[in-house]
Amino acid sequence: MVADAVIYHPAVAHYLKFVATTVGRDKLLRTLQYFARFYAWYLLRTNATKDKIQPWEAVKKQFGLVRKVLRAGKNVEHFKAAAVAADNKNMDPVLRYTAVGRQLGYAGYLTMDLATLLDATGIRKSPNAKRLQQEAYRFWAAGITFSIVGQLYTLWRLRQREAKVDKKEGEGVVEGKRIAIERAASQLQLTSDLCDITVPLAALSWVNFDDGFVGLAGTVSSLLGVYSQWKKTA
Repeated sequence: MVADAVIYHPAVAHYLKFVATTVGRDKLLRTLQYFARFYAWYLLRTNATKDKIQPWEAVKKQFGLVRKVLRAGKNVEHFKAAAVAADNKNMDPVLRYTAVGRQLGYAGYLTMDLATLLDATGIRKSPNAKRLQQEAYRFWAAGITFSIVGQLYTLWRLRQREAKVDKKEGEGVVEGKRIAIERAASQLQLTSDLCDITVPLAALSWVNFDDGFVGLAGTVSSLLGVYSQWKKTA
């Protein structure tokens, strides 16, 4: 009876729906990957022995490789999203341009990342792999930058909308709640973007972030991604 109560619990059904999605599995793997990056750095800074650091280095490397394989071909999805956003003439012009920029940035990142897949898996080594990976990080940084600009603009627009709302009226109360929900979603995405942008900035040596900071920031953004995907599969 106890086993039945566990197996048929709604949380188990929700978990199965979550891990059935590629995004859900990727976010879990990403959380472990970036936590391992942070913890390996922490162990190194605290003078831990090599045999204690090595497993976390392996988690960081191998989970990163698994995620690279899983996202192969995902660039097409972002190229399509960019085209859809560009064709949406009803969207606010600023949000449309930032959406197109974001999607093209991610598409470029995934395309360059895909070009390094054979080298990363050891199937076929390429002398251009390092350069292609650097280009991938440039595209990723551009995509996240467009996303940050879009979220800041969204928050500014929400403040304008809120200033016009009369919260003493029934419709105003409903609109106020709607704005609060939209603001929370935008703030969550902005926080995630600000954490994520540390990765390409550090990889390109544009900002001198160490592995501990990048690993911690990546862990936070990954957990936010897990939270968002968990809510979507509820």
